[in-house]
Amino acid sequence: MYFLGIDFGTSGARACVINAEGVIVAEDQRDFGTLEEYERAGIWREALWDLVAALPPAIRSQLSDIALDGTSGTVLACDEELSPRHPPLLYNDDRAVIEAALIAKTATPGHPAAAVTSGLAKMLWLKKRLGLTGARLYLNQADWLSGLLTGRVGFSDYHNALKMGLDLDGLKWPAWVETLADIDYLPVPVAPGSRLATVSRPRARYLGVNPGCMVHAGTTDSIAAFLAAGVTHSGDAVTSLGSTLVLKLLSDTRVESTAHGVYSHWFGSRWLAGGASNAGGAVLRQFFDDPMLALLSEKIDPAVASLLDYLPLPRIGERFPVNDPQLSPRLSPRPADDAEFLHGLLESLARIEARGYALLAELGASPVRRVETAGGGAQNPVWTRIRQRLLGVPVARAAHTEAAYGTALLARDGQSLFA
Repeated sequence: MYFLGIDFGTSGARACVINAEGVIVAEDQRDFGTLEEYERAGIWREALWDLVAALPPAIRSQLSDIALDGTSGTVLACDEELSPRHPPLLYNDDRAVIEAALIAKTATPGHPAAAVTSGLAKMLWLKKRLGLTGARLYLNQADWLSGLLTGRVGFSDYHNALKMGLDLDGLKWPAWVETLADIDYLPVPVAPGSRLATVSRPRARYLGVNPGCMVHAGTTDSIAAFLAAGVTHSGDAVTSLGSTLVLKLLSDTRVESTAHGVYSHWFGSRWLAGGASNAGGAVLRQFFDDPMLALLSEKIDPAVASLLDYLPLPRIGERFPVNDPQLSPRLSPRPADDAEFLHGLLESLARIEARGYALLAELGASPVRRVETAGGGAQNPVWTRIRQRLLGVPVARAAHTEAAYGTALLARDGQSLFA
């Protein structure tokens, strides 16, 4: 019996298969490369089929459960056959300025749906352009991918549904969402890990998987990384260092602040407080490839603070720890020494992380006591030591750094992960 988790991130998709004991038995990945807007949905669909079909036949035939995660706030407008009627709007798309302002006037104060990059803002933007009959469903990325597997449409886990306006008290669409959007166009919110349906018979035959394989409601990519790290105590946190920098802190208290891009996810009897910056590894790769990053990092003394003060955003706009779509990057002056430049970038990213955790505490979340690291940046020990110096708490690389492992655990354990 095997359990498959698939992680859809910014730059690619990754699959992880575990057995009942949580041991990894197979892994694979597909890189997206640079995608044009119109290519996104087709490449995601192709990656999903490829990752499942490429598993060894002995695993596919004994595949018991599947769960998927996607980037939070990435939205597709679809017909009832799940065919996109407009190119997907990514998690950091900030074109829905008018819609976000309307939501802010209507929503519960502090709700993350009021952000210009929220799923609800994107849904309203798309609906305005497509009209009442242009699309029948507005889905998050993970919702859409799960629907492709089951053939059943219109479900979203609580985590992905949050930025579409989910009420965390009642775990349903609140009245103010109904005043802005016809909820018949929105997915039905369900608990992450809940059983949706088996893989559809035609799809199971096509992919060669066990026809009884159950698909579970998924989660976001950053929460999947949190699950992979396996932390359990309030005050434990996971920083995901991928294309963007994402903080998730297990807290006894729910905190929210639209002005700072802070929100809390449902996590059973506790909360996952945090936020997602636009800064991160994507900025580093604008200047260096992976071998050069490793080489230059060896020349950096992590015990010495860099005097360079950058705002390492890939383009105009930031979400956390300040929510400002007009905030401009600051990447100068650039010293002649590339190692010194990289030192400044790594230190500046660590300052954003430190400010983020300090802000969560100021808002009332459980104070951070230790940080596990996921994503590609977890492999850089110099960056880890810089971050530990600025955070003032133990920082380590998570035992499992890939979000796909966390999603595989979700497939295996279902809702019990949040008990």
